[in-house]
Formats: sequence, structure tokens, C-alpha cells
Amino acid sequence: MAPWDRLPAPPVGLLRPRGLLPYTVERDLPVAMPDGVVLRADRYIPLGVRRPPTILVRTPYGRRGPAALANGLPFVPFGFQLVAQSTRGTSGSGGEFDPLGGEGEDGLATVAWLKRQPWFHGAFAAFGPSYLGYAAWAIAAEAGPELKAMSLQITASTFRDAAYVGGSFALESTLTWTGLTHRQRRRFGMLTGPLVSHRRALRAARSGRPLSELDVLAGGEQMRFYQDLLASHAEENGYWDGRDFSGTVGEVGAPVTMLGGWYDVFLPWQLRDYLALRAAGHVPYLTIGPWWHTDPRHGLVTIRESLAWFRAHLLGDPSGLRRDPVRVYVTGAREWRHYRDWPPPGMRQARWHLHAGGGLGEDGPRDGPPTAYRFDPARPTPALGGPTLLGSSRPVDNRPVERRPDVLVFTSAALPEDLDVIGPVGADLFVRSDREHTDFVVRLCDVAPDGASRNVCEGGLRLPAAAEKPVGTDGVRRIAVDLWPAGHRFPRGHRVRVHVTSGAHPKVAPNPGTGEPLATATRMVTARQEVFHDPDRPSAIILPIAERGPDAAVPADEDAL
Repeated sequence: MAPWDRLPAPPVGLLRPRGLLPYTVERDLPVAMPDGVVLRADRYIPLGVRRPPTILVRTPYGRRGPAALANGLPFVPFGFQLVAQSTRGTSGSGGEFDPLGGEGEDGLATVAWLKRQPWFHGAFAAFGPSYLGYAAWAIAAEAGPELKAMSLQITASTFRDAAYVGGSFALESTLTWTGLTHRQRRRFGMLTGPLVSHRRALRAARSGRPLSELDVLAGGEQMRFYQDLLASHAEENGYWDGRDFSGTVGEVGAPVTMLGGWYDVFLPWQLRDYLALRAAGHVPYLTIGPWWHTDPRHGLVTIRESLAWFRAHLLGDPSGLRRDPVRVYVTGAREWRHYRDWPPPGMRQARWHLHAGGGLGEDGPRDGPPTAYRFDPARPTPALGGPTLLGSSRPVDNRPVERRPDVLVFTSAALPEDLDVIGPVGADLFVRSDREHTDFVVRLCDVAPDGASRNVCEGGLRLPAAAEKPVGTDGVRRIAVDLWPAGHRFPRGHRVRVHVTSGAHPKVAPNPGTGEPLATATRMVTARQEVFHDPDRPSAIILPIAERGPDAAVPADEDAL
């Protein structure tokens, strides 16, 4: 049990503004699973409320102390009862913690238990960020009509594609989270885990040792989850059976609201969940802010929007809901935009062609030879910014990496007017490599008049891949690279810049180029990469250009969110 699970919840006065409800707490309620393992839950009950609806949270991060705030305790003074349960093998719950495993079975058994309780009054909601949100998706399609609402943040119905971004291996995030959950079982691990796990993961990732040894370097011993993910990188070994709930998203009947961040590691797959709900005929709500995964600024927004959602769907009071389902923050413009749907209606996709000599623009491709570079996986190209699980993902100046010979840089002329890029971003590249196994990474940057080149979004693809399209017989391949979605204004006078490279270390593990199993590969071979940009092979980045509607924008300060 984590030390702070022995602490009481924060004082009522800190959470209950004047006029709101006091509450009582029932600790360590036993919930028996079908295999006999007993999980533990705390129940928070608002006083003076007849038949309060329930909010259910299942978490591996503890139930008390500071964890109670993230688990939804601020909703209780507003008339909701909260049931916060520790997942299997964590914070007093029995069994062994198997990350991502068994959340469907345990969650549905918990829902069945919940419905049998005399204090359950027929309606509940699911809530939570990150793993808590994933655990909610695990039960959502089968929870029954009593599930009336879901509010989920910085999460997705599957973490599979986040672990293998574009077919590569998300080394930094995977190693960091494994170390965090492994370390939190130790004394004061909940307090020291986030900082220590990230620092040690980075140090291990940069050691040059085989990937199979990095968990020992980072955490002092072999860690099962890391080894499982590594072993399942390129194999259909059944590991993700029962751990991927993306196929059931369209079957969820409860109204869903989502909150994500432009720099969050799960954003692309959270938006895929949104699109699955839309395809099934639902109208989910969506908020995307200028946030990263552990950014504290989205905490208050989460509580405010979730409270309005729960009041609407559990108490019949829709007065707090906004008119338009989609609300996104546009960085660079420092304003919120409101839309009926995602991607924004009226968006046009524009091809900005890569030009020989490092140019970039909407004008057509030009004749010229391909641009080449050499990638050495033993000295992988670093990623200076980009989404990360722990720590800040605030955009940074990428000029140091742009000076490397293994990074191609394509830059537009100064923009004569503002350019708003809001929606999915992709790259259509014609490439050739002297290695069958290799990676391509594409990054979009905003170049200010002073020369600072800050990352907006990025993405990668590991070859060979199903999306690969052969072109002719000269070894050129056409590849589609999905970048993170973007909501950004390139102001007038700024320039648009694109990087093409083959590494983003330690965000992703470098491709050794040999085709050997990633876990044990020790031999590294360099790759000569070519990017074509002539009229027959017009490489381009695909930018979603959104027009500003007359009443769509609300000015805001991202630092004050």
C-alpha cells in the first residue's frame, strides 16, 4: 500500500466552497472478483442528498491523499457519491498488478457489485484521466444502461499504438511508465516515482545497451510490463487480446466527453475514439488544449467540464453544457475555437511540397535530384521536444537538431498572412533507402522572425509497412506518415518548416537496420536515405487549413488556463 493511502482525504474545507455539501467516507469496501481476489474501494457520500448518482473510478495510483483529487473527490460536494477502487495488485487490492490486463473482467465484476448495493440508485458515470480513462473504456460497452455518462481525459481505448508509434517502439514513455508503476510499490514511491522514473529512463535509454536490458538499468531489476511490450513489438502473440478496447467504442451508448492536449502522448488515438463514436451516430464532446500529459493546467478544466457533463446526464440539468460539441485551443493565435465536429467543418487539405535546396511551399514540385542523408542508429538523431508521458512537452527551439547532417530541413518563405493549421496532419513522401528496415520521421515547426524553430507536431513510420506503396522499379517507395494532429496559427511573418529524418531518440528506439528482433539486436548498420521531390515523385506535407468563422474564436491566454 502506498504511504499516502494511509492518509485521510484532504480536509473538507479545502474542497467544499461555502454552500456546498459535506460528505462522509467508507474505507476499504471489499469487492470480490470471480476468481476470489478481493479488490478494495472507498466510497464518498455527500450528506443530505437523497439518492445521489454514483461516479465510478478504477485506479492503480492510490485512493487517498493527493490521489483522491485526481480520482474525482471534488465532485462529491456537488451531490455525487464517488466509488474509487484500487485496481488488482495496487494499494490494498489483492492479486498481482498486470498493467492493462484484466481491467475488462475486473471492471465488469465491479459494476455488477455496484448494482447490487442498497445505496446504488440506478445511475452511474465513469471518470478519469490516463489509465483511469482506459479502465473506463474497458467496461463501457458492456456496463449496461445504468452507465449514463463518461468523462475521460488524456486517454484512449487502447494504448497499443501509443506503445508502437508508427510501428517503432516508444522507448521513453514505455520505460518511464514501467518504472513509475514498479517504483510506486516502494516506500514514498508515489512521491518520488514521477521524477526518478523519468530521469532514470532517460539515462538508461542513452546507455547504448540492448533494449532488453534497459529496464534493469532504469529500475534495478527486470520489469514484466516492459519485457511484455518489447516481446510483442513485431509479433501477433496474443498479448493485446483483452487489452485493446478500440473495437468496442462504437457500441458504447453512454454520452462521452473527452479532454486532450496537443502535446499528449495519447491524442491521436483519443481522436480515433471520437471518430468511432461519431461513425456510430453519437455526438461526443471534445476539448483539446495546449497541454501535455502531466500538465497541471488541464486539472481545473477537467473538473469544470466533467461537472457540467455529469449534471446534464445524471441530474437532468444541461444548463452548463456549451452549444458546440468541439472546443479547441489554437496555439499561436492564443484563442479557443468552437466547432460542430472534428475535423473542423470546411477544413481544406493543402499540399505543401518539399523543394530541392530546402524550400517548401504550395507551389508545385520542381525538377531536381533527391536530397540525401545518412542515418546511424548507433548515434541516433535526438528528439528535442515532442509528446512525452512524464515531464514537460512544451515546444522547444529545434535549431540544434537542424544543424545535424542527418536531418533534412525544408522551409517556406515568410508568410504574408496568418496561416491556421487545425486538424490531422500527414506527410506523403517518396523515399529510397539502401536498407529494407528503416524509419522515417517527419516534424512540423514554426519558425519565428528571430530564427527560433519550435516544434508543432511530429510522427514517424517504420518500414517495411503495410502503408508502403512501391513506385516504379528503382527502389523508390511512397509512404504515408501520420503526424500528431495540430491546432496552431503560423503568424504573418513566420515561416513553416518541415524536418525529415530517421530518428527521434529517446522518444522512440532507433531502428538498428538489420531486421533482427528489437529486444536483442546489438548490431547497428547505417542507412543511406533519399527523399524525392520532383514532379513525378512530389513529396509533400499535408496541412489542414481552417478558416476562422465570424463567431468561432474566444481570446484566451494559454499560460492562465
